[in-house]
Amino acid sequence: MRAGGDSAPAPRLACSCGAWRARLDPAALRGGTRLICHCADCRAAERHLGQPDPGGAGVDLFQTTPDMLTIEAGQLGLFRLRPNGLFRWHAACCGAPVGNTLKTPKLPFVALCVARFDDSAALGPVQVRGFVPRRSGTPVHEGAGRMVLGIATRALAAHLSGRCRQTPFFDIETGAPSAPAQVLDKASRAALG
Repeated sequence: MRAGGDSAPAPRLACSCGAWRARLDPAALRGGTRLICHCADCRAAERHLGQPDPGGAGVDLFQTTPDMLTIEAGQLGLFRLRPNGLFRWHAACCGAPVGNTLKTPKLPFVALCVARFDDSAALGPVQVRGFVPRRSGTPVHEGAGRMVLGIATRALAAHLSGRCRQTPFFDIETGAPSAPAQVLDKASRAALG
């Protein structure tokens, strides 16, 4: 339990086969943001990892800071859809999507896949919808201000407290990711649609 007095049980995460397991600090539940992302890249990442195309339902994510996640068993794998794309993390054992981060630990941010949680209701309601398709073809973002404010507030708090130096995704001294990054080539990306 954190000094702040969080008494809620720690939400648990697991991959599809159960070899990768983690827990989320209950303090993340207060400050995190749950969102649905409809962007083509999130959908392509799901398909690349052997998941069904979420289609119009989008990808359900929970944004927090990396220090809130403790990996208890298993290893992470990493890929990028393109050379400058997000880092997309998965369980190395079965390829189950875990979440995504930026390519640097300097901005402490992770969007965790809600499908990995044992109790998604504990994460609260969806507050943001990104890249929502419209008939005009131009997607809209619902609640984007809340998302940006949440990212900035969490990052600032992590930097001020020093928690930004705690991450399972990077070697904080070198900035290198904790797993080698596979970058998909153009043909592989094209095959994802």
